[in-house]
Formats: sequence, C-alpha cells, structure tokens
Amino acid sequence: MNMHKNTRLTPHHRQAIWTAYTQEKESVTSLARRYQVSRVTIYRALKAARGRLLKPQTSTNNRFKQTKYGMKRLAKVERSIQEKLKKQAKRYNKSYPGEMVHVDTKRLPLLKGQKATDKRDYLFVAIDDFSRELYAAILPDKTADSAAKFLTEQVIEPCPYLIECVYSDNGSEYKGGASHAFGTACYENGINQKFTRPARPQTNGKAERVIRTIMEMWHEKQSFDSREHRQKDLCRFANFYNTVKPHGSLGGDTPFEVLQAYFSQPVV
Repeated sequence: MNMHKNTRLTPHHRQAIWTAYTQEKESVTSLARRYQVSRVTIYRALKAARGRLLKPQTSTNNRFKQTKYGMKRLAKVERSIQEKLKKQAKRYNKSYPGEMVHVDTKRLPLLKGQKATDKRDYLFVAIDDFSRELYAAILPDKTADSAAKFLTEQVIEPCPYLIECVYSDNGSEYKGGASHAFGTACYENGINQKFTRPARPQTNGKAERVIRTIMEMWHEKQSFDSREHRQKDLCRFANFYNTVKPHGSLGGDTPFEVLQAYFSQPVV
C-alpha cells in the first residue's frame, strides 16, 4: 500500500504499536518517543486498532436483503432488537476494557486502638465496566488531590489498557472547576468524565457494589495492626478479587481471565 507522504504511521507501525502496548506493556510515552510522534497520535492508533478488533467479521445474510416479503416487519423487529441491545449495553456492560471505569470513595472505620478524634482514612476504588477489574487504595482524605493521585498512580500507571471514560458521583473530589485536580488529571490523560444524576449516587451501582464486597469479604473479616498493614492487605485482596474470585456477572470467570481472552484476539 502506498502511504501519503504526510502519513507518520504505516499499517505495520500501527500493528506493532498495538502489540507493544497490549502484550509487552510498553507505555504510551515510550511509544511516542520511539516512533517520534505525539502521545495523541499513539492514542489514536490504539483506538483505531481496538475499533478494528471490535468490528464484526461476518457479513449480513444477503438473502434477507433480497427478500421483499416481510421486509418492513423484519426491519421493525431489527430496530426494536437494536434499541433494546443499546439500552442494555448502556445500562449494564461495556464492549471493551477501559470504555468506562467506575470510581467511588468510602470513609473507612477507625482501626482498633484509634480514638474517635483521629482522622479517618478513605477507600478509593476504580472498577472496569467490561472486565470488572478492580483497582483500590487507601488515602488520608477525600480531596480532589487525593482522587487525582489515586487515578494517576494507582489506576492509569498499572492499567494495561486505555481508559476512555471515568464515571463517578458528583462529590467534590471528582467534580469541580477548571483547576480541579481530578478533572485536570482526566484531561491530561485523554479521559472523559461522566457523572451520576444529581442526588442519585446509587446510579453508580458497580462502584458501590464493589465497595460493599470489599467491606464484607475483607475489611469486616480482618484485624489490622496499623494503617500500613491495612493498605498492604488491601492490595492482597484486590489481587484475589481480580485473579481468583469467580464472578457471576462474568459467567464464573475472573477479571484476569476476561482480559486475557480479550487481548488474545488477533487484530484484523
């Protein structure tokens, strides 16, 4: 294929970028430096590759296209099915990793021996809508700076896929003005923000459910000697949640198995 003289990345380059990013875990910054293009160009190449991965490989049955009898009714049924599927996709599961990541915060109980006047720690969680992969950390407060720190250091940095959108409630740690730390972190990493409807934080159900699971399966059944002990043990539980615990919403698979199956698909 003859490339336009101004084209910076060939199809071979784009395939190599996708492989390096998804399989070799090379960062966007490193790829941009290697191919001498901007981070935005790398993000676009990765998004295009993912689009090709998701594109259906089978064609529509031509027999239905050529059949006149019942076409109007068939079209009506197809539209109805498509609308229902769109609603289900919007309400329930996304189509690929990073399409939407739900985030939320919870104030944690005091540790044994702490006083009622001591400052509480806060649990931050992020869960991928598609794979249910969990990221979690404990921070000393629920400020926008802490939320931004969690997003950049505990989610974006270790995450093996691009994050397109974060979904949160309207808490001050996630939503604010032009200089808001969390909003700035999203903008600088090419991430869109979406929020629950005002006074309806329960619409962020996936994040709320995973917090409930963390508290019931982990925090309420453990005894912690210190803040440091609790933080380290949270990492252990997150690893268990992602690689060992079967998920009913995933057909009994783990988030790790879902991601492994997704990234093993060839890009065409």
